[in-house]
Amino acid sequence: MTDSFRRSGEYPQGDDHGSAYPEQQSHHSSPANPEWPPPPAYDPAAPVHVEPGTTVWPGSGHGGGGGNGGHGAGPYAGYPEPDPVGSTAAFATAAPSHPEPPAAATGRRRAKGPFALLAAVAIVAAAIGGGTAYAFQELTGNDTVASSSSTSTSVVPTSQRGTVSGVAKAVSPSIVEIGATSNAGSSTGSGVIITTGGEIVTNNHVISGASEIKVQLSDGKSYTAKVVGTDSKKDLALIKLENAPSGLKPATLGDSDGIQVGDQVVAIGSPEGLTGTVTSGIVSALDRDVTVSTDESQGRQQQQGGGSGQWPFEFGGRQFNGDTGSSTTTYKALQTDASLNPGNSGGALIDMNGNIVGINSAMYSAASDSSSSSSSAGSVGLGFAIPINTVKSDLATLRAGGSDS
Repeated sequence: MTDSFRRSGEYPQGDDHGSAYPEQQSHHSSPANPEWPPPPAYDPAAPVHVEPGTTVWPGSGHGGGGGNGGHGAGPYAGYPEPDPVGSTAAFATAAPSHPEPPAAATGRRRAKGPFALLAAVAIVAAAIGGGTAYAFQELTGNDTVASSSSTSTSVVPTSQRGTVSGVAKAVSPSIVEIGATSNAGSSTGSGVIITTGGEIVTNNHVISGASEIKVQLSDGKSYTAKVVGTDSKKDLALIKLENAPSGLKPATLGDSDGIQVGDQVVAIGSPEGLTGTVTSGIVSALDRDVTVSTDESQGRQQQQGGGSGQWPFEFGGRQFNGDTGSSTTTYKALQTDASLNPGNSGGALIDMNGNIVGINSAMYSAASDSSSSSSSAGSVGLGFAIPINTVKSDLATLRAGGSDS
């Protein structure tokens, strides 16, 4: 039965090839010089290398190095011998020349490649930080908001991290100037691009009652925008560019719950129409109760005659920048000493990693008591911003038309 398993040419047979075993050959077939063994009856098979240091030869398992009962010194020294029992096994494993390392060590060595690759991926992911959120947004659609779950996620290049200039360079392309025109006059505010499709978050009081809205990007180009939704109770609005250009850079929305008093922040907006103005300061307080008007006409009265105007608000039982009227709403705000002036409303308050942590909404003006000199109003270090977590929780409502619809 075993003969049927022999491969063609494995064991030479017949008179033309002579006996497969040299000791059975006739004397007339002996070589002319008996000092030299006859050549093998067939070409030796090439070695098969499996593990480092281990060589497997076809045949019965006898290596070519001797120590196998005298066969190593015979005429087939260094060549495989025929399997005397016709075993069906194609290969036999020879003992390695060096001991195999323990199984545990081998496992660790084999796993080194994948683990090293995973570690490299983790390092790259950490290096690109918030850039990952932006890339995810690009892949999943224009209306996906780039959001950071932690204020430690950085969109600022490592070499400029923690610097005002680094934050300004990274985030300024995401901040726009908004010009709103109504029957009562015109006003200037700011906004934050949140999607590549042209969605922009701003204050409700910046665009309320507007018959026309113009948006100027950081590159100076202007576009018309339409209102998507408003929420006067939170002083928030969502507008969207018409025929939005490609290449818009959305801001990354951070986590305002992680902000602490004393944290350094940067404000970017268009005070008095000065597009892209950058100021810096710290977070002065948390959870300040700020009251603003929800009456559209009340706010417009402060802006008649053009200019940036000032939106009235209440804080600590006192009114600033005019009368808020009888229709008001109160929200919890971040207080900052970063310089805010008329026109900063709707702009961004940013942490030092480049994440948006608030939407600037109100600022105290020392000249607010003089209705004829609003343009001379200046910042005295009392500004307020709507926490970005409030904005994020309100986005679905704004996209559906807002609570005022």
